Amino acid sequence: MNSNGFPGSDLNVTGLDFVKSQNCRLHHTDGYTISNLVVRRGQPFQLLLTFSRDLQASDKLSLHFSIGENPMRSRGTLMSLNPRREEDLSRWQISIIKSSGKECLMSVTSSPLAPVGKYTLTVKTANNIYKPQNGEIYLLFNPWCADDVVFMADEAQRKEYVLNDTGYIYVGSAYKIYNKPWNFGQFEEFVLDACMYLLDKSKLKMSNRRDPILVSRAMSALVNANDDNGVLLGNWSGNYNKGTSPLDWIGSVSILQQYYKTKQPVLYGQCWVFAGVLTTVMRCLGIPSRCVSNFNSAHDTEENLRVDIYLNELGEKLNGMSLDSVWNFHVWNDVWMKRTDLPAGFDGWQAIDATPQEQSQGIFQCGPCPLKAIREGDVYLPFDSKFVYAEVNADKVYWVVRKVNGKNKYIRINTETQGIGMNISTKAVGQDKREDITWQYKFPEGSEDERKSMQKASSFIRPSGMVPRARFASSGGHVNPKPAVLQETVSESGLQLEISSKAPLYPGNPFELVILVKTSTPGSRTINLASSCQLQSYTGKVEASLGHVKETVKLEGKSEVQVPLNIAADAYMKTLASVEDEVLIHVTAIAEVQGTDDKLTKEMTMNFEYPPITVQMPETAKLNKEFTCAFIFKNKLNVPLDNCKLLVEGLGIFKMATFDQGDVKPGRIIKSEVICTPTRLGEKKIVAKLTSNQIKEISTEKAITIVE
Repeated sequence: MNSNGFPGSDLNVTGLDFVKSQNCRLHHTDGYTISNLVVRRGQPFQLLLTFSRDLQASDKLSLHFSIGENPMRSRGTLMSLNPRREEDLSRWQISIIKSSGKECLMSVTSSPLAPVGKYTLTVKTANNIYKPQNGEIYLLFNPWCADDVVFMADEAQRKEYVLNDTGYIYVGSAYKIYNKPWNFGQFEEFVLDACMYLLDKSKLKMSNRRDPILVSRAMSALVNANDDNGVLLGNWSGNYNKGTSPLDWIGSVSILQQYYKTKQPVLYGQCWVFAGVLTTVMRCLGIPSRCVSNFNSAHDTEENLRVDIYLNELGEKLNGMSLDSVWNFHVWNDVWMKRTDLPAGFDGWQAIDATPQEQSQGIFQCGPCPLKAIREGDVYLPFDSKFVYAEVNADKVYWVVRKVNGKNKYIRINTETQGIGMNISTKAVGQDKREDITWQYKFPEGSEDERKSMQKASSFIRPSGMVPRARFASSGGHVNPKPAVLQETVSESGLQLEISSKAPLYPGNPFELVILVKTSTPGSRTINLASSCQLQSYTGKVEASLGHVKETVKLEGKSEVQVPLNIAADAYMKTLASVEDEVLIHVTAIAEVQGTDDKLTKEMTMNFEYPPITVQMPETAKLNKEFTCAFIFKNKLNVPLDNCKLLVEGLGIFKMATFDQGDVKPGRIIKSEVICTPTRLGEKKIVAKLTSNQIKEISTEKAITIVE
């Protein structure tokens, strides 16, 4: 019989339709900008095959899905699915939905435990192998599937933690938190391919690519460039002229696109950039993820739950005395999954961190570590639970360094047990506001549960005697070995310190700071007060000392006195322009009651205030129809802003653009316009950021709804 389509001639496949629009809608993958089919594991998708003749019961037909270099059935990396046979051993399933004439509609369901990645599809008939165009199918984790370990029951949470491509990262200081708009952009062009490239680069065995525990750990290593030529090179030096300043990014898209194109680390990242990119990678692969900001975050290098802070006699913090540090904020990620490798009870949110701080198993990677383990002090559990526990729970020990006969003498002033790990923050589900999730990481300070958790954790962590841990410490000064869990020192005389500012802190204005010294018990006291004001980067590094005050104050009974600390604008404007990082204003006060051992310290970090950027555009716009978006900024400060740049991006509306505005004198208004053509429906956000030598970033965002 000849092969002109009569029964008995060879059956050949002549076409394959991936039914993309329907499959992608049902799999929540219609956002990806890619010509291939993207589906989630454990959920059926349809394929429409066309044959050279009608399909008959006796015809041989099988679909082969393969992944990796050397696909094998025994390893679950080669699936041979025959619609007329029992299901494949790999838990993949296939069935014929309907067959009419030369067309056949099939349903394929991958295993909810299948490795994630790019699968090649071929169709085999008796004498023919058909390879479709764009035959690579991208298979992702599936938070919508109850049998997938990343299953998330709540639809609003899935929308936020998997599908939302914009959000906020919280920065600033514990006393003034502000939101940094960030475009995650997990659906943008080349981002999915960049994530697939990272999976290949991770060298994870195919069988390990089914496991979000190992995938998220590998990605926490690959988002930093330290061991493996990963995505971003960290830089905290303040010198970024060989790349992009960490403050100039407004999202992950341009970073991942550049990395995918060059396969070389992108310069430069700091913690919020690492966390923003890791959120993008996790959401892109289908693992629910959120950015988490921890204020007053301890970086404890010795796992002894203690961070030493060294001050001179003026109350100025000394750089480089200790390897430990307290960051004003640190940003990492939580990912959502069941922990099949741990005893029951540790499912749910897990902390991972791509910022290269400490090595774990010889590589800069961190997590996943269950939040429940951190909360309850189960810090023997993998991965890196001791490090994360210390970030939110360490004690701060203050030492004054005095020169005695040319040698440093260390005097311990006090220990603060409640200052670390404050206001742990993430973006709220479905709302543009901050959600405080401290309770998910810690029991309430001072509660019975918290004490038990601390005792449990301390039994797994090396307790340390109270010896100063300065890098160059010669053990001068009195030292009392104390147990690791130190209670808050409350001053005997009820001595209290408060630090405040009389007016908003605008760059170019003098600072009018006030130190309030209070006592709350009877008797008269003479108090030596030293207070200083410094500029520091968010990692706690001192950039400049601006001024100090030393006074002796007398207080009778229950009373208070205000001591002013004024700093002229000239004292700090040069530093603002010369440092490439954003700086915070850090004030420290030390009070000592004469004739007693009564000592107290207080620290306060404050942020500069800036004039706003305003965005002018319509509230709604039509798909594929142009509209104009204007960005307006007025310099309301009394100093010029040099080298101003405006950076703008709107996912699904326009690509990132930069406008050089030169120097903007006081009172001057600048205006930039972008002509936008929206390519996607729904609510979209436009993000704008202004940078200059004096002000590192002022950002804003505005939403617009795109309609048919």
